[in-house]
Amino acid sequence: MSIDKELLDRLMQGRSPGDLFGKDGILSELTKALAERALSTEIDVHLDEERAEAVPEGHNEPANRRNGSSSKTVTTDSGKVVLDIPRDRNGTFDPVLIAKYQRRFPDFDRKIISMYARGMTTREIQGHIEEIYGVEASPA
Repeated sequence: MSIDKELLDRLMQGRSPGDLFGKDGILSELTKALAERALSTEIDVHLDEERAEAVPEGHNEPANRRNGSSSKTVTTDSGKVVLDIPRDRNGTFDPVLIAKYQRRFPDFDRKIISMYARGMTTREIQGHIEEIYGVEASPA
């Protein structure tokens, strides 16, 4: 399945083609949305793995869970993007997509554009993100 042209039209609605790039451009918004979605999936997988290794029943240790998020400014090829990085209560979550202390997100914009330009399906994009970043993402 390729990207729906109606979705692209809705993204461009009320904007000029010049609004694609730049600080508040669509590309910046897409980068933020895709990165935050991948990070959300990462923490879900992390918490599921911890629950699978949980303490046996009868112990009163609470299960690890989400604990809000923290903002992190990362530099992409098209400028700076502020991401909301999810946290867990135990502080054991270490993101793969944007590792702790990492501030550069090189070539991410170019990779996203190339995936759309090549007409990749959502499953192909999922596989590509998984291959490059080692992050499982839903094809939805």
